[in-house]
Amino acid sequence: MDAKRPLTDWLPITRKEVLLRDWEDLDVIIISGDAYVDHPAFGNAVIGRILEDEGLRVAIVPQPNWHDDLRDFKKMGAPRMFFGVTSGCMDSMVNHYTAARRKRSTDAYTPGGDSGFRPDYAVKVYTRILKKLYPDVPVLIGGIEASLRRVTHYDYWADKLFPNILEMSGADMLVYGMGELPLREIVRLLKKGVPFASLKTIPQTAFQIPKDAKLPVNKNWTDVTLHSHERCLRDKMSYAANFKIVEQESNKVQARRIFQGVG
Repeated sequence: MDAKRPLTDWLPITRKEVLLRDWEDLDVIIISGDAYVDHPAFGNAVIGRILEDEGLRVAIVPQPNWHDDLRDFKKMGAPRMFFGVTSGCMDSMVNHYTAARRKRSTDAYTPGGDSGFRPDYAVKVYTRILKKLYPDVPVLIGGIEASLRRVTHYDYWADKLFPNILEMSGADMLVYGMGELPLREIVRLLKKGVPFASLKTIPQTAFQIPKDAKLPVNKNWTDVTLHSHERCLRDKMSYAANFKIVEQESNKVQARRIFQGVG
């Protein structure tokens, strides 16, 4: 690494680094369970650079402390567009525990390989904190932990079915899979003045709506409805049928839009 490169070549992770860029505020703040390493192996860096390429002012808060007075969640203030939340490159529970449910002693995505710098169920924990501190700011979740928990899912560590992670965390939207293209579309629409709450027809996104709400229409999509979360709790075969549908739709070129009731 060239020691002469200015600090502003990297995405800011402290308030001081934000001010070095002469920024008064930020468009997006990414909360990540991983450290920030400006390398394609670290999803927070990839997403941050994509947002930067869209002309946004972006900062990353890597591995914030969730035990103290939550100063790490407050130090950047509220972003103009949204908070982005990810547990990191691994599901936080896989990161923390072996298949025998033993606690791991190292973390490959933390400086020095130290463990203990992210919570269990990190996406849920981070999002709930943000919603408590900034209830009016949208929270967009993504990454493998959010993607694999976007519908009713079996949690190995708790040995039971959990509802979708939007229900558990209170997040406003989920981007699943490789999120570069849907993220660019989200930013494009927000720049045009479309309210975050109106972003309902973007592929690879998930969100919750009231049961009596009018469903958003996209003439190019067909729909499929899964068994509700409550039915899955009562009937294992219903959960298995849901799993099959999700797997089939995940491998289609033109997938159907999936609905699932909860609550």
